[in-house]
Order: sequence, then C-alpha cells, then structure tokens
Amino acid sequence: MTTFTATELDEAFRGFQQTVAEIAISRDWDRFAELFTEDADYVEHALGTMSGREEIRSWIWKTMTAFPGSHMTGYPSLWHVVDAPTGRVICEVDNPMRDPGDGTLITATNITILTYAGNGLWSREEDVYNPMEFGQAAMRWCEKSAELGTLDEDAARWMETFGVMFARRR
Repeated sequence: MTTFTATELDEAFRGFQQTVAEIAISRDWDRFAELFTEDADYVEHALGTMSGREEIRSWIWKTMTAFPGSHMTGYPSLWHVVDAPTGRVICEVDNPMRDPGDGTLITATNITILTYAGNGLWSREEDVYNPMEFGQAAMRWCEKSAELGTLDEDAARWMETFGVMFARRR
C-alpha cells in the first residue's frame, strides 16, 4: 500500500514524460538515469534486470546509442492508467524510428509499468514487449532506408548481423 494519490501519480508521470521527451531530442541519457532512485530496478525482458541507478545509466547509454535505439525519435505514451494503491503507472509507449527518407513511419510499442517512489523519482520500471516485433520494425526500417540510399553504417552493420533473424521471408 502506498500513500500516493492518483493525482500525484498522474502529475509525476506527466513530469516523467516531459523529461523523456526532452531526452529524445538532447540524447542526454544521464537525465534518464536520474529519474530513478539510487536502488531502482529496471526490468527489460530481453536483456535482464538492471539494479541501481548506475547500472541503469550504463545500460541506457549502451542501448540508446546503438541501432536501433539510436534511431528512435521519441517515446510518447499512447495511453496510461494510474493505480494509486500500488503506486504504479501503466502505459503503452510508442517507439517511432526516424524517417528513412520518404516519410515512412516505422514504429513498435511496449507496455511499461512504473513504480513511483516519491519526489519525482521512480523505484522500478518494467518494459513488456515482443522482441520480434521490435526486430521486425528495425529490419523494415533498414530495408526501406537501403532502398532509399539512406542506410547509415551503424544500421547496415545491425542489418547484416542481428537483422538477418528478422528479415521477411519472401
């Protein structure tokens, strides 16, 4: 049982979303880590659990500066609900990728469960998603970008290695 009201959780989540929107532009992933308590857990189903702010910081920098994270342009919540008794916010997050050159929108979504700790900080985040969906979206982006002549080196390297698992069978 927590002592946070639905209004407090909603306001904290609004602040979280605003900061994440700013980070999507600045790419300052230290600010993302600073949204969590020193002893926070971050559960990422495909990559494991990061324990503590510094482990979250190291992981987020590595993840978001390499393809496909480096090509995502934002992380807006499509909807959210608050659960005051547990101090949680549950939302669906969109992860659009940058325009490959012709206006095509390629994206994948995940469900995020955030646990609030107070004072604008979160003690836990859990991202629930289908890794195949994300991989297929990244591969579609690579294929479209290659077709348009805009495929960069980082994405090409991913496409030739990890991407082969997600290639469409023709």
